[in-house]
Amino acid sequence: MGGGMKAVLGEVLPCTAMVVVEGCIIGLTIMASTAIARGMSPYVFVVYTNALGSFILLLYSFFFHKDRSGGPFFTLPFFLRVFLLGFVGITMAQNLAFVGLSYSSPIVACGMANQIPAISFILGIILRTVKFNWKSTGSRARLIGSLISFTGAISLTLYKGPTIKNHSSPSILMAAVAAAPPPPPPLLVFTSVHQNWVLGCVLFAASSLTMVIWNIIQVGTMKMCSQVMKIISLYTFFGTVQSALLAILFLERDLTAWKLDLNFELLIIVLTAIFSSAIRSSIQIWCTKLKGPYFVPTFKPFGIPYASTFGSLLFPYTFHYGSIMGAFVCGVGYYTVLWGQIKDDEAYNNLDNNKNNKNNGKINSSSIDDVRVPLLEDQDSQV
Repeated sequence: MGGGMKAVLGEVLPCTAMVVVEGCIIGLTIMASTAIARGMSPYVFVVYTNALGSFILLLYSFFFHKDRSGGPFFTLPFFLRVFLLGFVGITMAQNLAFVGLSYSSPIVACGMANQIPAISFILGIILRTVKFNWKSTGSRARLIGSLISFTGAISLTLYKGPTIKNHSSPSILMAAVAAAPPPPPPLLVFTSVHQNWVLGCVLFAASSLTMVIWNIIQVGTMKMCSQVMKIISLYTFFGTVQSALLAILFLERDLTAWKLDLNFELLIIVLTAIFSSAIRSSIQIWCTKLKGPYFVPTFKPFGIPYASTFGSLLFPYTFHYGSIMGAFVCGVGYYTVLWGQIKDDEAYNNLDNNKNNKNNGKINSSSIDDVRVPLLEDQDSQV
């Protein structure tokens, strides 16, 4: 009885944890969109959240990390890689994502984040790090999934469609708006007041591309040091410093934008930093160790129904059917690519086993390690 209950909990708890994590990501993304729409600079938001997050991570990794056998740590090649991880994963990816969020909507963040596996696959073919085989079911599925993902992204960018709920009568509404006093800023918003939707989508797509590059770099970094939390803490610190210098010198020179008060914006910064640094990272690492490398990526598209539900119920006058449709197409493409990669990995594993049997344990594979890299367990560019 005890063993059966333990087995059930071993299946239920990781699934529940990941569903809750994805829900929190969407909730914080909506709140971040609200803070930016209320006047907070996205560059300031990135710097402050990562500054607090890096402080939390440094404390967590150095004082509570029990495993000290992670390989050589304080080496120049390692620090150069971590510095590059911070530049690509935070300075570039997060700034692009949050500026894109100021021009679009959290549903765009969900849809474009699901482009990462497709972009990774196409980039791998171009760079010849991924072997494409027309006869392989997995390769064909990954190609078809990539095309579906790109179709969803194009639809998300170019077609918004009608809103979930239309205003009653345009003439009556215009008269009422003209006579009414200016409304107070809303507590929560789903779509930014800015109308440059296409630019927002392009920025999110660029952020996804940088996260693919980040994933390539972090694979090699993990081979140098296996202590994941230390890598995350260091590259977050470097990314914070880089983002701060870039913002102060070029992007956000207005010193008043850096002033924080005890208000909604400060609350979002603190919640985002705590969740993104310690809570989400710990849960994702725990689930990966318990269930394997494909478990965490499986839940990534769960943000789409979350965002669709929130948008439809709470923001029906600014949420569009086209956004839902495009995001769900992106999710279908994501799962198709993921399924294809799992099939390809199974094929390579079988190939390895056959070669081992034939060569009495001698491995003769070319670039299988590169192909087997799991899909990005992103350190969300969304939050």
